[in-house]
Amino acid sequence: MVTSIVLAGGKSLRLGRCKAMETICGQSLVKRAIERLKTMSNQILIVTSQEQPDLPITREAEIVEDIYPGKGPLGGIYTGLLASELPYSIVVACDMPFLNVELLRYLIELSEGFDAVIPRLEEGKIEPLHAVYSRKCINTIRAELECDHLKISQALDILRVRYVEREEYHRFDPQLLSFFNINSLADLKQAAAIAMKE
Repeated sequence: MVTSIVLAGGKSLRLGRCKAMETICGQSLVKRAIERLKTMSNQILIVTSQEQPDLPITREAEIVEDIYPGKGPLGGIYTGLLASELPYSIVVACDMPFLNVELLRYLIELSEGFDAVIPRLEEGKIEPLHAVYSRKCINTIRAELECDHLKISQALDILRVRYVEREEYHRFDPQLLSFFNINSLADLKQAAAIAMKE
């Protein structure tokens, strides 16, 4: 088993309201994430910030307040890893409504011997918020945060990373819905339309 960390502390500037509580088919985004992740994790952590409204989370998950507020996703990853009870953690963003359990299991299978397992998208871009991280990343990430180096990619340059290429993850998710994230009302409407067909 692994810990699951859901990052829900972002400011949602483009959407203009708390993403985690937006609903698709009557279910909040954060609840959708919990429902999928609980099949793999006994410990689910929701990393949030003081600015976020109280999330009505069930006993299936634990709220953890960001230790480095205002430091972006890297601070959220650090906070989650520090609270994790297990060597490896899945890290996802709360605004990803179509998490693919089989793909996440595959990332976990690849994790032994690495500090992180990260999907690599087209044009060399990576998806560090649909990934697996080891607790061995904690000291490196803390050092980056203390130096105000907030780009996740900078921390990954120092770590032992297993990048997962398109031909690998395409087998599990040919439509690549795992990486769909919500930044606008248009994205929310599109996600609702996709979810209706699930």
